Amino acid sequence: MGNTYRAMEISSPGVFSLVERKIALPGAGQVRLRVEACGVCHSDVATVEAQFPNLSYPRVPGHEVIGRIEEVGPGVTTWKTGQRVGVGFFGGEDGTCEACRRGETVYCQNPIITGVTTDGGYAEMMIAEARALVLIPDELKSGDAAPLVCAGITTFNALRNAGRAGDTVAVQGIGGLGHLAVQFARKMGFRTVAIGGGPDKEHLAQKLGAHVYIDAKAQDAAVALQKLGGADVILATAPSGSAIGSLLPGLKVRGKLVTVGVSGDAIPINGVPLIFGGRSVVGSLTGRAIETQDTLDFSVLTDVRPMIETLPLVKAEEAYKRMMGGNARFRMVLTMT
Repeated sequence: MGNTYRAMEISSPGVFSLVERKIALPGAGQVRLRVEACGVCHSDVATVEAQFPNLSYPRVPGHEVIGRIEEVGPGVTTWKTGQRVGVGFFGGEDGTCEACRRGETVYCQNPIITGVTTDGGYAEMMIAEARALVLIPDELKSGDAAPLVCAGITTFNALRNAGRAGDTVAVQGIGGLGHLAVQFARKMGFRTVAIGGGPDKEHLAQKLGAHVYIDAKAQDAAVALQKLGGADVILATAPSGSAIGSLLPGLKVRGKLVTVGVSGDAIPINGVPLIFGGRSVVGSLTGRAIETQDTLDFSVLTDVRPMIETLPLVKAEEAYKRMMGGNARFRMVLTMT
């Protein structure tokens, strides 16, 4: 083995550069991974288009990383070489901010963010914090596992924390996040309603497990939900503030509108259905490493899998543009071979 590896770095905003880097030793509490697959997520825009404050270049994007441990750093006792592991968006917490001290480490105020504050998985190798790792079950292929450590945990955690078995749960959007959310909702025992933008998604929604499909272009989705008795939970995955806000009246009394899709426009909220129904609008952000482990194990147990397209590392820019253009069905994954 040589002493270099290939990485696709962002040398300046919007500029992809395939480079050779020297192999680094993992520091204390770290491991070095030989990457097998890395998902391409919309959040990569933070690095590619310099949307994260005080970002320093060059930077390697990618936070849906699956690889094998090639070397462990000093002090690492819970992981060993050869294990296949994953690391997601949150690559580690500071452990000292108020959120961390209250046990809310996923909302750390000074986090390590994979592919944003540290180099990520658009590369053949990557340094990761051991505390952020999850073990990949043998039943999962690396390409399938990659989206689960970000898109998977995002939807899985939001659903299990918001609803109870038997609840009516509506998933807005059947894309990169939504196609996983529909599967999780059905497998969790929810009455699952999929909300899409056209008749073309109905067959897919049913295939993924939806009991009911609502075409939001053909009818008012909130009205349609109320005809079903109202939703206990609406999980908003498509990044449209206006579309998300319009769903609020579709909730039952005390229902929750949970948003995981970051919209560029504001979410307009009507105070009448909000106040007179005791309804709430909340956000949900991925999860801790142990919760990501739960996601992977549940996916194996219930046969939930992402729908992916793969491209080699050298075509990372093409994969990113395909994802940003909404042309992926439904998650792009980079492979290193």
